[in-house]
Amino acid sequence: MSTAAADRLTFRSPDDWHVHLRDGDTLALVAGQTARQFSRAIVMPNLAPPVTTVAMARAYRERILASIPAERAFTPLMTAYLTDHIDAGEVARGHAEGVFTACKLYPAGATTNAAAGVTNVRHIDGVLERMQAIGMPLLVHGEVVDGDIDVFDREAVFIERILAPMLQRFPELKVVLEHITTREAVDFVREAGAGVAATITAHHLVFNRNAMFMGGIRPHFYCLPVAKREHHRRALRAAATSGNPKFFLGTDSAPHALADKESACGCAGIFSAPVALESYAATFEEEQALDRLEGFASVFGPRFYGLPLNEGTVTLIRRPNVVPEVVASGSLRIRPFHAGETLAWTFEERD
Repeated sequence: MSTAAADRLTFRSPDDWHVHLRDGDTLALVAGQTARQFSRAIVMPNLAPPVTTVAMARAYRERILASIPAERAFTPLMTAYLTDHIDAGEVARGHAEGVFTACKLYPAGATTNAAAGVTNVRHIDGVLERMQAIGMPLLVHGEVVDGDIDVFDREAVFIERILAPMLQRFPELKVVLEHITTREAVDFVREAGAGVAATITAHHLVFNRNAMFMGGIRPHFYCLPVAKREHHRRALRAAATSGNPKFFLGTDSAPHALADKESACGCAGIFSAPVALESYAATFEEEQALDRLEGFASVFGPRFYGLPLNEGTVTLIRRPNVVPEVVASGSLRIRPFHAGETLAWTFEERD
């Protein structure tokens, strides 16, 4: 049970059910930011090359753990990157051995390092059938990539053309529609069976698509799925703060070097890990729902995945929190979400 006073908020230690930790120098810089606030995290497999085998996932997990401060208890939950030809037996073996928590479906070309993704979802029907049988969750980047579909409509079209027929073929498949951005996605998840859930990011709760064009092109507000109209943002806020267990926290924190964001073809992604809980807390407070933050952040996700709730707690205090313009290590510079802003809440501790 969370406790809240005028200047202090304490609740059960949360998990991040969707995060990009990258690899190499970026991993070394950002992994500790996620481990600071969260006990566990579902780690995305879209490296180059992508994580498609049990051995690759084990090796990546070890690199992540080596990047976390020794005093910080943190469990990375690994995922398999689905391709047209991935072996169903390898996926099932990884799940049985406790290496793969879930599989990730990227439509080919949908986002960063998605070129090796699935070109036609029917190509993986055999894998989905196996996953349904063993109770392994499918995590979905829900966008079509057809060039004739407007980028702001790609999520809604994916739900209609791809996801709904998939669930008709595999009605017992556990599915998380990740980083949802539209009212259509909210309605679909709410009305679907108990095996369908969704994650919601901090940034999609804060701004709509106008943010990318205020006073010029604003690349640090560019993410995929791209932010949508204001009525979609309001639908997301209502879902996140509703207390409905189908909606839970997934930051989709996606760091890119400053130079890669501020370029002629800027990368998609928002690095929210340093201030994730502070940002969510601000939204929940604005919606007069701070008492529901614990469920969204710490309860609904583990229950959907069939994992135990965390034992510890986190504490936020009401104190001005000036977010730095960059997070840096050596020559690597990454701009965090809310850079240069002053947030009302400050993360104090996780025990």
